[in-house]
Order: sequence, then structure tokens, then C-alpha cells
Amino acid sequence: MDAIKIENLTKYYGKARGIREINLTVAKGEFFGFIGPNGAGKSTTIRTLLGLISPTSGRASVFGLDIVKDKQEILARTGYLPSEAVFYAGMRVREVLKLSANLREKDCGEEAGRLCEQLQLDTARKVEELSFGNRKKVGIVCALQHEPALLVLDEPTSGLDPLMQKAFFDILRERNRAGATVFLSSHILSEIQHNCTRAAIIREGEIIACDSVETLSKTTARRVSVRGTVALEGLAGIRDREDSPGGVNFLYSGDMNLLLQRLAAGSVSDLSVSEPDLEEIFMHYYRKQVQLPKKEAEYDTDKT
Repeated sequence: MDAIKIENLTKYYGKARGIREINLTVAKGEFFGFIGPNGAGKSTTIRTLLGLISPTSGRASVFGLDIVKDKQEILARTGYLPSEAVFYAGMRVREVLKLSANLREKDCGEEAGRLCEQLQLDTARKVEELSFGNRKKVGIVCALQHEPALLVLDEPTSGLDPLMQKAFFDILRERNRAGATVFLSSHILSEIQHNCTRAAIIREGEIIACDSVETLSKTTARRVSVRGTVALEGLAGIRDREDSPGGVNFLYSGDMNLLLQRLAAGSVSDLSVSEPDLEEIFMHYYRKQVQLPKKEAEYDTDKT
């Protein structure tokens, strides 16, 4: 059974675009990434998927349960961390965690204590006294303490320092190894590249690519950095060129032999050729003219 199955899911806010004909499948036990800049439709997709807002058309299921008819059961089996967590003023952290557990009718004290220790969260403090990062930790514990089968995390690391980000992803990988499905929405591409097995890229409310992270990262382009002086004018396949006083840096997808001839004719003191990182690949996918992989469905990039 798939953990998540989305078919032609569409949400409009009046005449404003939300998401359009989203098609996506996430296997049970997968660590899945959902990539896109702010405003691309990530949060709308998640909120519609969890039944927090109603779809305009299309359908979706979580563990085979319909998002409209069975949303209470879906929420019971899901740990959801919104991009911004808001809590009742005047409550201490331990009271917020207890309230969250009580709403689920489950004793989560032992697991909450373990998570608070890993995240270095002081449960005696009042929530209004907490920094943004510590409020995010409270949200993480609320989402994870009942040990859900599905974790839906919307921009989870904003506000966390690097050490806490590492601790957080250690927890997620532990949960995933134990069988939990992780759906991670982020615009921080290194998070996706280092933790997810598959990912989908969303642009202006539409999925434009979905495949394994390894496949999405593959490209014939190479990042080339040259120290020295070389004439590159008229050489096809160069983009994202950045000139500096000591050399030039660019992505190259042309004939490597022609590039080597130009380099040999110049004065080169140092040269490096490497694969671009996922962030550069992401920008490549976001270009309207690029040919995109069409794994989940046939996507019409002319709509955007």
C-alpha cells in the first residue's frame, strides 16, 4: 500500500492559483522530498492532503484513506509540523506537549522526554519566552512524540542552528529505519540531497519533475572553474558564467574537446571540473525551456 497517493489534486483560492492537477505517489517507508521555493504550492499541497483545507477537484489518499471522508483517521496516524507553529500563550512547554498528547488520547511522556533531551528543549519555560528556533523544537516534539506512521514536515529546520538540524535529521533517519514514512517539504536543497531517496519539484502549483534524487541530480553539465586567462567567446554550452579578476566559473554542457582546445590555447594556472550540486540542478529544472523527466504523469510546462 502507498503511504500517499495524489491524483489530479487541484486547489484554487477563488480565482487565485493554489495547486493544479498534482499527481504524486509516495511509497510506504519512503523518505521523500518535496522541493520548491516559497509560494510554489508546497504548503497548499500538504494542507489539502491532510484535510485541513478542501480540494477544488481531484482526489488523494493516505494509507488508502480518503482525505475528505477519513481525515480524522489520517490525522491520527500522521505527525504534522507546519512551517510556523503557534501555541497558546501562558502555557509552559511541558503543558503544550501534554495537551498535544491528550488530544491524541495517548501517553507520550517517555518519548517526549527522549525527544526533548535530544533537541535540548527546556520544558519548564513558557512558550512566549522561547526563540523562534525553540518554538520550532516544541512543534517537532508535538509532531513526533506519538510515534506516527507518517511524518509530514513543512520547512522543519527554519530557526534551528546547525547542531540542532543534525540532531533533528538523526531522529528522522531513526524513525524512517523503524518504518515511518517521511514527507519532507523544503526549499533547502542540501536537506533533500542528503536525506531523501526520491523527490518532486513543484513550480507555480504544478509538479514539474519527480524521480530519485540521484536521477534528478544527474546532468551532462559540469561546473568548470578556471584560474588564468582563456578566450571562451562563441563557445556553445556555457551558462551561468561568473567572471572574476583571477579567472572564470561556469556551467558547461557543450563538447568537452572544444573546451579543452580553448583552455590549451590560453594561460591556465589551475582548473577544476566537477558535477554541479542539487541547487544548481534545481535552477536548471526551473528554466521553462528545459526538458523535464515525466515519471508520475505528463506535465505541461507551457501552463506556467
